[in-house]
Amino acid sequence: MTRLLLIGPPGAGKGTQAARLAEIYGVPAISTGDIFRSNVKNGTELGNKAKAFMDAGDNVPDSLTNALIRDRLEDDDAKNGFLLDGYPRTTDQVRELDAFLATHGAALDVVVELEADPEIVIGRLRKRALEQGRSDDTEDVVRHRLEVYSEQTAPLITTYADRGVLVTIDALGEIDAVTARITEALFDRGISATDAGSR
Repeated sequence: MTRLLLIGPPGAGKGTQAARLAEIYGVPAISTGDIFRSNVKNGTELGNKAKAFMDAGDNVPDSLTNALIRDRLEDDDAKNGFLLDGYPRTTDQVRELDAFLATHGAALDVVVELEADPEIVIGRLRKRALEQGRSDDTEDVVRHRLEVYSEQTAPLITTYADRGVLVTIDALGEIDAVTARITEALFDRGISATDAGSR
């Protein structure tokens, strides 16, 4: 099985790359953002609770997020591996994920960090806000989300680097080029598209 985590600031292209990598490696891309937005759109109880945090650019509380991810990782399609996008975002969530995976005798194989210049990220997200009408992509909210990322999520990079599972990728440039950088880095770690689903 192949268990991957994609980490990086908002607007670094995680969603785009997650979808591509999920197809390449034959594992589901599990995005907390997508799951939350789906719940918001459908007016579920979880969605209503999450929306206030998302609109302010804050992370949804760990208790909601952890429960959501635990349930999702128990689904049949995640039994042969997965790619996480947007979780974990805090050290508490890392501990929660570690504990969950340990009960299955597993751990993350590789953590892919996407690096991107903050000002370029802001430009990308402002464009996305116009195209998709997303209320969580205004410039003020984006800048706040980048601050939250720096404070809460960036320390995770040190944690995973210390474990020897981190690879850092330049997220700027053509989408195909970024995908190629990631797949080459994963190949160097012993993960290839041909055997990923059966590892």
